[in-house]
Amino acid sequence: MVLQLRIVVSVLMALYAAHATAAKPRTAESAEPIVLKEGLAIGPVGRYSRSPIVVDALQTLIASGEWKPPVAGDQVAVPGRDPEVWTEIKADEDGWFRDQRLGGGYAAIPVVTEGKRIALLEAAGHGMVYVNGEPRPGDPYRNGNVRLPIMLRRGQNWLVFQCGRGEFHAQLTTPAGPLMLDTADATVPDLRVGTEVDALGAVMVINATADWQKDLAIETAGEALTTQRTPLPPIPPLTVREVPFELRGTAPAEKGACKFELLLLNGEQVAHSVDTEAPIRDKHEDYRVTFRSEIDGSVQYYAVKPARPLSGDSRAPALFLSLHGAGVEALGQVNAYASKTWGHIVAPTNRRPFGFDWEDWGRLDALEVLAHTRHMLNTDPSRTYLTGHSMGGHGVWTVGALFPDRFAAIGPSAGWISFFSYAGAEEVEGESSISDILRRAARASDTLTFINNYAQEGVYILHGADDDNVPVGQAREMREKLGEFHYDLQYHEEPGKKHWWDVSDAEGTDCVDWAPMFDMFARRRIPADYELREVEFTTINPEISATCHWATIWAQQRPYMPSTVKLRCDPWKRRFTGTTDNVATLMLSLDHMMPDQPVSVTLDEQTLDALEWPACDGCLWLARDGDTWKRVTRPDAAHKSPRRYGPFKHAFNHRFVFVVGTQGTAEENAWALAKARYDAESFWYRGNGSIDTVLDSDFRPEAYVDRSVILYGNADSNGAWSRLLGDCPVQVKGGSIRVGTREFTDDNLAALFVYPRADSDVACVGAVGGSGITGMRLATRLPYFVSGVAYPDCVVLDPAMLAGQPGGVRAAGFFGVDWTVETGDFAWSDEAQ
Repeated sequence: MVLQLRIVVSVLMALYAAHATAAKPRTAESAEPIVLKEGLAIGPVGRYSRSPIVVDALQTLIASGEWKPPVAGDQVAVPGRDPEVWTEIKADEDGWFRDQRLGGGYAAIPVVTEGKRIALLEAAGHGMVYVNGEPRPGDPYRNGNVRLPIMLRRGQNWLVFQCGRGEFHAQLTTPAGPLMLDTADATVPDLRVGTEVDALGAVMVINATADWQKDLAIETAGEALTTQRTPLPPIPPLTVREVPFELRGTAPAEKGACKFELLLLNGEQVAHSVDTEAPIRDKHEDYRVTFRSEIDGSVQYYAVKPARPLSGDSRAPALFLSLHGAGVEALGQVNAYASKTWGHIVAPTNRRPFGFDWEDWGRLDALEVLAHTRHMLNTDPSRTYLTGHSMGGHGVWTVGALFPDRFAAIGPSAGWISFFSYAGAEEVEGESSISDILRRAARASDTLTFINNYAQEGVYILHGADDDNVPVGQAREMREKLGEFHYDLQYHEEPGKKHWWDVSDAEGTDCVDWAPMFDMFARRRIPADYELREVEFTTINPEISATCHWATIWAQQRPYMPSTVKLRCDPWKRRFTGTTDNVATLMLSLDHMMPDQPVSVTLDEQTLDALEWPACDGCLWLARDGDTWKRVTRPDAAHKSPRRYGPFKHAFNHRFVFVVGTQGTAEENAWALAKARYDAESFWYRGNGSIDTVLDSDFRPEAYVDRSVILYGNADSNGAWSRLLGDCPVQVKGGSIRVGTREFTDDNLAALFVYPRADSDVACVGAVGGSGITGMRLATRLPYFVSGVAYPDCVVLDPAMLAGQPGGVRAAGFFGVDWTVETGDFAWSDEAQ
């Protein structure tokens, strides 16, 4: 018997109408929550790991359109083992569903309403949820800030929760109004006593209507602040969106809180308002700074523990970039340190307390904060240091390896090496060419690939000998591997201590604020380019990391394979000598040489003598022509370069915008809007993101200059496709996908790919879609926002993937330097025609 939860809609709709017509509502209070308490559950029906290959029998049913509401006793066939069975599940007295089946399984909860209505779904503990088949993000970390407007149709509705941690809670509430502000996830800066304020904040807008909202603005007003109005971008129906607001004025002269009001305007009408505040700190206290990210245009923050210099010390301060562990806020990270007389401690956020493990967008956040604070705090660039704890210790290993010329020394504490050594990532199995392509796409997460880069930095490894979270073996392995070649390595293992420890009575927590480590930092600095004679550097992708001092790996021969240079510069003889591996184009900066005289270069035993001094940019460009090095001019900006190289994930950068297709069938159009909403909300939850979303009919390229664009649909269903991807060698249409000269003729295929935006030197176009509605649904939950999961430049997927069957990946590969298939590195399944 199907369990049903009946909602008395007439009362709730009356409450909704009362709130909606109230003048200037002040809070987002709702009617009594309806806690979901009964349903059906099923154990894991697939394989779940940090992998680009998704195996899930329930997704198979949903993608094919064969999903039906379950009945107790129904079975679901699971690849490679006995079927799983749907059985009843009930919440406990606290409203939590707790069951071992929810450690990777699903719960299906029926909800019956007497009429169509909009509700807020407030749930926690789950990975995601299908609401009548449409995907919405979950709250696996139980942050308690996920309140999603959903449409409940008349009659029976199904909420299908995917769970990974054994428990979840869910309830439905009535929106206080059609448009609301929600401060539960606000980003607010700290003000400093008596200083001028010119800062950004961010707050959530809930659009609890079925309409696009295109005339919204946020207005701020407070006693110490001047009134500011910020127009908002269009907000799709039934979604949440983080939006910015401005704070300007003068902070009060005493510590405390600066209170202000946020008003959500719809045209000139106040749709909702909330009172909030910004903390006021004195000049020696830790504080938060907000900034606008170039990744997606969102408002992010970082925390600062300001230096307290000695009287008469006029030197530019050092900068200690400290990366926090999982679940830690940036402000809490700097609180764990004692103030330093000789430098500022700065903690970026990784976009969230869990974020991206300091990879992908977490790594970009660290680099944005590094650049922002160097400028704002006027630090000494030669005295920049990197440290962090736990997940942040892993961040030290990965960021320090990729950017060895940006840090004088690094200090990982309780850090794990890579996803493969600690965090549950599994390399794609198989000996096929496609498996090799997929493994290479994830190579940036393999820290040990770049181990020789650490030779340029001092390294201090710190770990508790009895660490019960990150095994001390991670530190010991790095000590052993670095000990084979590293001349500036120090190691301390604190006896008897676990993950978080403090052994002294000094201010600061020793497992992060370890005095011997900071003493080591004090004796290290980054050499200037003119001081450095030798560079040895490895990268896996020039867009991630290309430059080390005066050498830049501009392009590779084989994409996503290690590329290495070992070079020596003799500035007085005006000569470079050395070797390269997997380097197609090399740039050498000559800024550290006396100008206007010829230069010679010997690479891989080939000599280019008496090269004239560059006429304009002070850079020498060299490229391979077969086995021969030649001097060339600056490469074509349309080609792959450190500014734009792929793979697919890198399309989600440069203030990217989502464009929803509206030219397909009703099912395809509904999928495109639901998928774009799911991605936008998922990126908000994982990365505190804020993404502009527009319909293809409203998209104007000139309004989004140098911004990457993500298209949802295909060439038939998305009206922006021909303008942005008309010349692309990958074409997705109803019934077929063409990659170069290869064509796949099925209507159930999914495709992800990235391609340069022709009217920009930096932006990309990403495509998420399929050759029909089945293929589009197949793409719905591909985990490209999960750190450590990677896809190449292009991948074509078959529903066989979800069943764990061979042939699930039809094609995968990397474009060549000129963004063509012919010069690239692609692999094909046997089903290519």
